[in-house]
Amino acid sequence: DKIRTTKGKTLSIDDTYIVKQLKADTAKGFALLVKRYTEPIYWHIRRMVVSHDDAQDAMQETFIRIYRSVGNYDEIRSLSAWIYKIATHEALRIIGQRKQDEVSADDRMALLDERAADSYIDYSDAEAVRLQRAILALPDKQQLAFNLRYYDNMSFAEIADVTDSTPASAKTNYHIAKEKIIRYMNNHD
Repeated sequence: DKIRTTKGKTLSIDDTYIVKQLKADTAKGFALLVKRYTEPIYWHIRRMVVSHDDAQDAMQETFIRIYRSVGNYDEIRSLSAWIYKIATHEALRIIGQRKQDEVSADDRMALLDERAADSYIDYSDAEAVRLQRAILALPDKQQLAFNLRYYDNMSFAEIADVTDSTPASAKTNYHIAKEKIIRYMNNHD
């Protein structure tokens, strides 16, 4: 992501620059944060909740929570891990509401099938469909560790920060998830 300054220079929007802007001018810094993170956060949440509407709701609430708590951000932590942690909590809140309404993993897969027309995945690609089914069949912690590592390229330390676990636990959850996905893919040709 890049922005053009008033003097015509192009600057990269990285986390360090965003944090600097948040300190100088919260509104400007927050606008940069939203610009940089809207798409990745949407897809992070969407992979968890599947539904576009639920993802939109969780994403909106995520950015509201970020704005309200930006003063509490500890610069020792990775900005992206902090943002993903908030987004993860919002996605899990929606999943928790569904569980109260007794929505199972099978129901999430049915929801995936219902969403064939909305570009969540390319239904003409049988491998992509099987991969999404395999991911949705995982327990939440393994699904989260897999998604954060595979799609968002997070380190195990960052995943641990997002999931309130240890890097060793994040690594274990990722590798177990990966093995389950491979088994699923091999058994569902």
